[in-house]
Amino acid sequence: MSDKGAKESSGADFLQLDIRDAPSGGRAEWLAGRLRRAIADGRLPVGSRLPATRVLAAELRVSRGLVTEAYQRLTEDGHVAGRGRNGTVVVAAPALPITAARHPSPAADRLFAAPPGDDVFDAVRSVPARIDLSPGVPDLTAFPRAAWLRAERAVFGELVPSGFAYGDPRGTPELRRAVAGWLARYRGIRANPDEVLVVAGTAQALALIGQVLREDGVEEIAVEEPGSLGVRQHLQRQGLRTPPVPVDGQGVRVSELRAEGAVLLTPAHQFPTGVVLGGARRRELMRWAGEGGLIVEDDYDAEHRYDRPPVPALRAMLPERVCYAGSVSKVLAPALRTGWVVAPPRYRDALVAAKRFADLGNPALPQLVLARLMESGELERHLRQLRHRHRRRRDAMIVAIRDHLPGAVVHGAAAGLHLLITFGGPDGTAAARRRKEFADTELAAASLARGVKVHPLSWHRQRPGPPGLLLGYAASPATAVAEGVATLGEVLRELGGVH
Repeated sequence: MSDKGAKESSGADFLQLDIRDAPSGGRAEWLAGRLRRAIADGRLPVGSRLPATRVLAAELRVSRGLVTEAYQRLTEDGHVAGRGRNGTVVVAAPALPITAARHPSPAADRLFAAPPGDDVFDAVRSVPARIDLSPGVPDLTAFPRAAWLRAERAVFGELVPSGFAYGDPRGTPELRRAVAGWLARYRGIRANPDEVLVVAGTAQALALIGQVLREDGVEEIAVEEPGSLGVRQHLQRQGLRTPPVPVDGQGVRVSELRAEGAVLLTPAHQFPTGVVLGGARRRELMRWAGEGGLIVEDDYDAEHRYDRPPVPALRAMLPERVCYAGSVSKVLAPALRTGWVVAPPRYRDALVAAKRFADLGNPALPQLVLARLMESGELERHLRQLRHRHRRRRDAMIVAIRDHLPGAVVHGAAAGLHLLITFGGPDGTAAARRRKEFADTELAAASLARGVKVHPLSWHRQRPGPPGLLLGYAASPATAVAEGVATLGEVLRELGGVH
């Protein structure tokens, strides 16, 4: 066979792939890289279909297993997904390496120059970035579309005409029953379906709780320090003061809570530090609540854990004094806008009334689909797959931080969807003190100018503290996570930070 014939028989018209260009021993990675580049530069746009592994393997004259391995790497990175009979489809584009400006852009200047306003998170989401490391977002490419469509078809096949009418403002009976079962299995919470109130995500849960507490004469609700800026904004919008209570390595300092007051906590995975409320603190908190205190438990991402055993919800320990809030935003997608509240009897009717006059209840059809996912076991299967993928991305971020930000201290790695890194250093050395000379907002602005989006820790503080960054790893492929952290290292060196 001539050289020309050999080349034609070992190549594919698809992307003009020639297997002879691949290094020996690295053919699968070479093929994955070529496909990844084609997705990034638009030759394979989102929605396009890759050739069947059998077809491409025959054209390249390689084993089908090699092509399958390359496709699997892209699947694990979140760039493609299997669609059954529709084959392997491109679902997300990786970031292209770019040479970005070395100075903050006007958008970054506006975003980080002033204290965060009410619309700060809308503004963050609207600013484009080649790598988004914002915290709090799961891998959206992993959304179980096929399972959702199957459940949706089943729901519509059984739905009677009355199902399209106005429903119960508390939520459909099907979803309230499914949520009660989910909470019993995964959070140790015993709740009757009639105790479950379906809401439009944790954001609405906080707004309704704040409204009801304010009407009951409550004027303030303590929050963790550091603690979520978004939570604080929702409570303040209802006219509540939010005094900060320090968090240390064991969680919130219960001794600093006011007697018979109210406090909002994230005990299973404190936001943003990742601390788990310790056993001694839990017992102290239960005593405080038993003497008249009220706990609002924001269980925002308790399902995502990697290196530690599960932590029971506070609601499971003292239901009469804990108002529990959760959602599917971190398990499925924020776009569903579906969450739930399980409140103490004292506030249950008032919360239902507040929900009724807010919107007459969540849309019923998505509730029915979600209920079927929960009760069929599909949501558990999705969560298991999601944990595996998130863990790989977390590990990639930890390695990248070690390589590119060796002076950073990592917090909260055992669970969740983000890491917190701080630069103050635990040793008080001169190098650690020099790291404190820059503002984390300055670092976030310079990083955004280089195409990497992160959140500064100072946004989530009410009191001064060492600089830090919140780095979300779940929504980006491992390659993008590593590249984003490498860019942060470059930016920090340019700002004069010490590693």
